Formats: sequence, structure tokens, C-alpha cells
Amino acid sequence: MRPRILVPLVLLAVVVPVAAVLVLSDRHTQPPGGQPANVSVWPTPQRLANRPDGFELTGPVTVVRRTDADPAAVDAVIAALRAAGVAGVVASTEDGGTGVTVWLSDTAGPLRQLGVAGSAGLPAEGYVLAAGRAGNRGEIVLDGVDPAGAYYAAQTLRQLIRTSDGRPWMPGVTVRDWPSGRLRGVVEGFYGTPWTQRERLDALDYLAAHKANWYMYSPKDDPYLRERWRDPYPPDALAQLRELIERAVRDHVTFSYALSPGLSICYSSPEDIAALLAKLDSIYALGARSFAIPLDDIDDPPGSHHFVWHCPGDSAFGSGPGAAGAAQAQLLNRVDDWVRAKGDVHPLQTVPTDFYAVADTPYKTALREGLAPDVIVMWTGDGVVSPTVTVDQVTAARAVFGHDILLWDNYPVNDYILDRLPLGPYTGRQDGLSGALVGILSNPSIQPTVSRVALFSVAAFGWNDSTYQPTAAWSAALQELAGGDSQAVAALQLFADVSWYDKILHTKQAPRLAADLAAFWESWRRGDRPEAIAALRQRADAVADAPAIIRARVPDGAFATEAGAWLESMALWGNALRAATDMLAAEAADDDGAAAAAHGRIDAATAAAAAIRDPRTTVGPSIGDGVIDRFLADADAEVSRWRGAQGRAGTASASMDAYQDDVPARMVDGDPGTFYSSDAPVQVDDAVTVDLGDSRPIGAVSLLMSTSDGPNDYIHHGTVEYSLDGQQWQPLGTGSTAELVVHAPPGTAARFVRYRATADNDGYWLAVREFAVAVDG
Repeated sequence: MRPRILVPLVLLAVVVPVAAVLVLSDRHTQPPGGQPANVSVWPTPQRLANRPDGFELTGPVTVVRRTDADPAAVDAVIAALRAAGVAGVVASTEDGGTGVTVWLSDTAGPLRQLGVAGSAGLPAEGYVLAAGRAGNRGEIVLDGVDPAGAYYAAQTLRQLIRTSDGRPWMPGVTVRDWPSGRLRGVVEGFYGTPWTQRERLDALDYLAAHKANWYMYSPKDDPYLRERWRDPYPPDALAQLRELIERAVRDHVTFSYALSPGLSICYSSPEDIAALLAKLDSIYALGARSFAIPLDDIDDPPGSHHFVWHCPGDSAFGSGPGAAGAAQAQLLNRVDDWVRAKGDVHPLQTVPTDFYAVADTPYKTALREGLAPDVIVMWTGDGVVSPTVTVDQVTAARAVFGHDILLWDNYPVNDYILDRLPLGPYTGRQDGLSGALVGILSNPSIQPTVSRVALFSVAAFGWNDSTYQPTAAWSAALQELAGGDSQAVAALQLFADVSWYDKILHTKQAPRLAADLAAFWESWRRGDRPEAIAALRQRADAVADAPAIIRARVPDGAFATEAGAWLESMALWGNALRAATDMLAAEAADDDGAAAAAHGRIDAATAAAAAIRDPRTTVGPSIGDGVIDRFLADADAEVSRWRGAQGRAGTASASMDAYQDDVPARMVDGDPGTFYSSDAPVQVDDAVTVDLGDSRPIGAVSLLMSTSDGPNDYIHHGTVEYSLDGQQWQPLGTGSTAELVVHAPPGTAARFVRYRATADNDGYWLAVREFAVAVDG
């Protein structure tokens, strides 16, 4: 293979220092009230030092823009000043002479007066921001290594300006800052409803404001990227791509266009190669300067490593994964030649078909040995969705792929959990990844604004992984989303808690609420029932009221719109908790009528929640599942026992053998801490049964299934049935959750009650903590 000249990740351009000087009036040296300003900047700067010489910002302010000033940085400075309430901000090509002046060039003098070194020698996208008093004036200096650095300095300025006693205030500060990671951003690579044009434009602006610099356009449902990759874009779609690329350039975000031909390409066809390069040329003409060729999700079925040739000529490569790797390397090298010939394009990126884990395979060997060295390989970690990513794993991935690694991080993507909104912290990524990776691109949720809870943290980690703290970044993301409103922050924290579980990174269900409900039962069983009821009512009210607070107080209404189904569901489950509180309080007061009425409200709320569908995905939302529904079932069983309807009566059996000593009798021992466990996955018609001994009038039937170690160990699709003789069975209701309660119609009599699987259980076993049948007499 002939030698290759590596194209640097930074576009080939002359780097011109871009900076700003803000000259301010001399009014105060301390914030009004005499307290030093608290400085908080995200992403966390590499170096930030407070100074004692802060000052009040007063207008008029003249923003002097020279020809070398970055337009986006100028606009960001003006917007930051106006947002802080600085009056009389004007733009000019000359110093206003009096009042406040902002300079966006010639920074050496002001920096020297403040005793601060400039940005020379900092990495690309770095900057220096200094604010303090020089003589009788306050000065702010924004000195960028390059235009992006100047723009990022403006984003830091936006966060530093404070309001004190109604007046804008600039704290004394010196910031020397630069990114640890080179590529930081998102890859729109999920399946399902793509983002709209407006949502993409907003996402670009969001990335820019958080110092992220990369957006990979790879929506799986854009037909011109995959199924119809050979076809040129229609004019309206081409115009939208042009708008995105132009916005990205202004925002200092690299727009990387990812064409995915693997579903139908003939690797040996000159015509297909020509069509692919023509497609890339059409996007290059719009201004794009970064390109990717993803080849993921093309084996049949995905993950099988069974590769299908799409033309007879490709059989010359041979057969099997190794042949596929060789064919793909040849294709990618042809595109890499095109990239290098352009001279102003970032290195080519690709997503291999075998895109995760670090074990070598014939496919990876062929790709490693055949692929041009400057092509960047995207990798998702040790799994498709990785709970952890470590430096050692990346080092191993670089060895097995033989190329630089760009992490395609499948968080907070939710196309595989459409019923959930991943709102937990960005965790499990080891400090120091910036030195091992080319960068990190997050695959976001289908809901773009909801994704920002995680994307805030992804940007913070990518900029400065050495100081990253997941909980602090998560809290700051909620603060920003809430606009600093304390009530909105508290409501968002509750909403995130009941949306915590995402199967991979966060495996606990609603951990905060679960702890509160566990504490309730501890108090209840100690006999502290008034205190327990009061605490439960407070928590139930908070859960029920949080959605309305979010809708009313979170400034960006798009969040509440995108999360609408989940917010509606949360309010209903909160109302069910309220009703459960009333039911328990009524039984404690021996008021069976009030308890029955409260039980009816539980049924109404949970039925309404089950009927909700998200319009974007058409699925029902999951909120606090495994916690709220379990508590409601426990409360119902508790009330049934009080009424003298002893649900623990009877003998339990199961159609499946028990695992070790987890025998069926544990289903009816009255202790939710013990359980029956099957020794194999549930199959259709498997059942657990309670024999009451003789025919008796029955009421509520409740089942508490699954355990904390096995949250999916329950009958996923089943029917509750009753019988007088164990031969002829009548239905009472169906279930698909780990906890369920069904109510027999008045006058129903039975000796046997069972819960029978109506479908196989997706490989999961069964654990039943309690199987209670309420009986009279």
C-alpha cells in the first residue's frame, strides 16, 4: 500500500488569534452586598482562578468588531450582555471612547495590564478569558487560539456575568481553558422518528453553547442515506442539508455526513463506487467537510456476522466475515482517496459491521490489515450499549482494529427501550479517555430536548474528563433546563428518578422513590402509622404534582411536549399513590367504605396510565415501574389482610420445578422477602396455583413477582383464572407487569386460583414473592 499523507482533524486553514477586550466603567470592586461572586462554568474549565477585582457592568457598551473577529463570537458576546440586563449595547468598528467597550482583537495590551498571559501555545479551540481592574477601568479580555476558541470564550463569559441587587456584575476571574477531547458531540444514529429540521438546527445551537464541536448526520430513517443511497437528494431535502451545514459552520460544529450503502452496494462495481462518490460530492458542494461510511446493521440478521453479497462479482472476495472485511476495506480506501484528494476534508470515519467488543475476529483482522491507516473506526464499547468504557478497553480496541477509535456511545439512545426516557447521569466512562480516543459522539434519544439532560454531561466529559463528576454534571444539567427555578429543579429530579431505569447504565428502578417507600413500610410495621402516612402523603403529592410544575415552570416548552406522555403517566401514578395513602389511612381508622372508595381511585388511575401512548413512538410510557406498581400491590395485600380476607390461606403449587429451596410454599407465607423461583424460563401455559382447600367466595387476587436481582423474572403475558374443580377454568383478568391485582366480581366462588402464562417469557425465569387470594369466611 502506498504511503498516505494524514489530514489533520482541524481543517486546513491559517489559525488567526481572535479575541475580545471589554473595557468597563469603574463603579464597584465588590458585588453589591459585599459578597464575592460564586463562579460556576460548564463544561468545567481546565484552569479557573478567582480575582478580587470584579466590577459592575454599566452601559452604554460599545462592541468593537474588527474584520478578524468571529461573527458568532461577536453575536454571543452581545447576546450575553443583553441577557444579563446590560443597557445600551451597540456594535461599532471603533472604540466608543467612554463607557464600556468590547474589543474582539488587539488583546496583548489589556492582557498585559491584567498580568495575564495570552492564549499562545494552548491547544486548538483553547482560549483565555480574564476579567479585572486595570487602572481606573474594569476590563474583560477574550483571547482565542482560533475562531472556535473565541466563540467558546464567549460561552464562558455568558455564564460568568451575574446579577446582584438587580445590577449586572462581572466577577474578577482568569480562565485558561482548552478541550481534552478532540471530537465532542452527537451522532444522530437512532432508529425511529428522525429529528425535524427545526430540532436539528436547535441541536446544533445547543452543542455550540456547550462547547461541543461535532454532529454526525446518520438518521437510520433517511432513505437517501441507506435504502436509496444511490439516488440524489430532491431539491427541498438538499436545501435543508445546506441549511444545517451552514448553521454548523457558524456554530463551530463540524457537520459529518454519514452515507450507509451496505444494504445493497456491490463492492466490485465501478458504477456503485462512482454513485457513492457522486453522492459525497453533492454534499461537499453544500459545504460539508467531514464524511463517514457506516457499515453497521447490514449482516442478516444483525449480529450474526452472516454477510450477503449483492452482486455476482463480489464472490471474488470469497465468503464469510473475512471476505466482507476485505471488501469493505477496499471500498473505504477508495473513499479515503477521494477525501485526501480534496485536501480540506477531515479524516474519513467508518462504523464496522462488527462494531463492538475487543475480541479479534476474521472480519476485524481483514479490516485491520486492509484499511488505510488514516481512517477512523467508530466503536460502541464492550457491548452495543456499554455500561462502562475504560482506557484499557479502548487500548484493546485500537489494537484489534488497528486504527484510531472514535466512541459511538449509545447513551441516551432509547430506540431499544421506546417506553423509557433515559434521564440518569452519564456514568461509567473512565477519566483519561480523552487521551485514548479521538473523541466521543453520543447517540441521543428520539426526543431531542429530553436528550439534553445527558448531552450536557457528555459535553462536560468530552471537554474535561479529568475533573468530571457525574452527579454534579447531572445536577447542573437540570438546573440549566429549569432556568435556575428551584421548584422546577425539584420536579425534574423526581421525574428523572421515576425514569431512572434504562437496563444498561442504570439498573435500579426509581432509587429515590424506592427508598422512600421502603422507609414507609419500615415505619408502618414498627407501628408508627401516623408518621408513616404523613411521609407517604408528602411523597405521593410531590410525584403527582411534579408534571404540572414542569409544564408550567421549565422555560423550554419542547421538553414538556416531548415528555408529555411520561409526564401524564407520572401524574396518574402519583394520584394512585395518593389514593393508596388514603386507602391505608382509612383502614387504619377502620373505615372500610373510605378504603374501598380509595381502591377504586387506584384502579381508575392505573387504568388511565395504561392507556397512554406517546405520539412520537406510539408506545406506552414506563414510569417508576417495579416500584410504584409493586407498592400498590403491597398496599392492596395489606388492606386485604386487615379486612380478614386472609390472602395467605391455601396451598401453593407450580407447574415448573423449584430452583434449589425456593419452593412454592414461599408464595403464600406472608413474607414478601421470600419467594418461589422456577428453575427454567417460563413457557406458554406454565402456571402457579393456590388451592384454598374448598370452594369459597373470593375477592382481590394479587401477585408480587420478580426480585431486585431479577427484575424481569415475572410472567410477562398471563391470565388470572379460577376454578371449582381444577379442570374447568374461568378468566378473571390479564397481566403483563411484575405486580398485578385483579378483582373477582361479587359472588364469585372458587377453590383454585392460578396465574397462567399465555406466551413464552423471552428467556426469563419466574420469581413469585406473594400470591394472595382474598377470601370471605
